[in-house]
Amino acid sequence: MPATRTVTVGPHTVGGGKPLLFILGPCVIESLDHTLRIAETLRKYADELKISVVFKASFDKANRSSGKSFRGVGLEAGVRVLETVKKTFGFPVTTDVHEVGHCAPAAEVIDVLQIPAFLARQTDLLEAAGKTGRVVNVKKGQFMAPWDMKNVVNKLAEVGNTNVLLTERGTTFGYGLLVNDMRSIPWMQETAAPVIFDGTHSVQTPGALGDRTGGDRKMVPTLAKAAVAAGCDGLFLETHPDPDRSPSDGPNMIPLAELPTLLKACLRIRAAVESL
Repeated sequence: MPATRTVTVGPHTVGGGKPLLFILGPCVIESLDHTLRIAETLRKYADELKISVVFKASFDKANRSSGKSFRGVGLEAGVRVLETVKKTFGFPVTTDVHEVGHCAPAAEVIDVLQIPAFLARQTDLLEAAGKTGRVVNVKKGQFMAPWDMKNVVNKLAEVGNTNVLLTERGTTFGYGLLVNDMRSIPWMQETAAPVIFDGTHSVQTPGALGDRTGGDRKMVPTLAKAAVAAGCDGLFLETHPDPDRSPSDGPNMIPLAELPTLLKACLRIRAAVESL
C-alpha cells in the first residue's frame, strides 16, 4: 500500500501503519442527553477493544432531502454538546462544517473539521477550515474520481495545513445508488493523506424515500471489512441506539448494540493484513 503521513488526532495517531482510527457516533445531535448516552456506550467499547475512537455528531445537516427535515441543534448548541462529550469521556470530536463562518467557532472545541462530500471542491470552505490549524477530514465527492482529491490536499497545503484526512464514501452510479471502488483507497493514499472509509454513507440510496434518503445497513459490514482488507487507515461508522427512529440517515446507521461485532471483525482483518 502507498505510504501515508501520520496525523495526530487528540491522543491518537492515524496513518503510516498506525492502528485503525474509528470515527463513531450518531448522524446528528438530537439532544445533549441522547448524545451523552451514545458516547458513554462508545467509551465502554473503546476501552474494552482498546481502539482509537473519535466521536462524531453533526450540529447541522444542511443537505437534507426535504427542507422540512430535522437538521440539528445548530452551531452554538452543537459545539457545547460536543465539548461536553470531549470533557466527560475523553474523546476527540468531529463534526461537519458547511460554511466559512462555521470553521473558526467550531475549531475552538472541535478536533477534526469535516468537509461534507457535496462541498469537497469548495475552495473558500477548505481554506477557512485549513487556516484553523485543526485536522481537516474531507469526504470525497460522490461525483469525483479518487485521484482528483490531490487538488483538495493541495488547497489545504497552500494555507499551511497538512493535517488532512480523506474519506471514501461511494460514487454516484446512475440515479439513487452509490458504489464503492476499493481501488480508491490506495489511489487516495498516494496523496500521502491517511484514508478513512465511510461504511454507513456508502450504503445510502439518495432520495430513495421521496423526501428522505434511504439506505441498506445490512451491507455496511461487507463494505467495511473489504475496506480494511484494502488497507484503509480508519473507519467512519455512524451508529444509533434505534436507527429506525433516528431523524436523519436511519436506514444506513448501525444499531449501537451490534457495533462491537463489526469492530472486532475489522480488527481481526487488520491483524491478518499486517501479518502478510
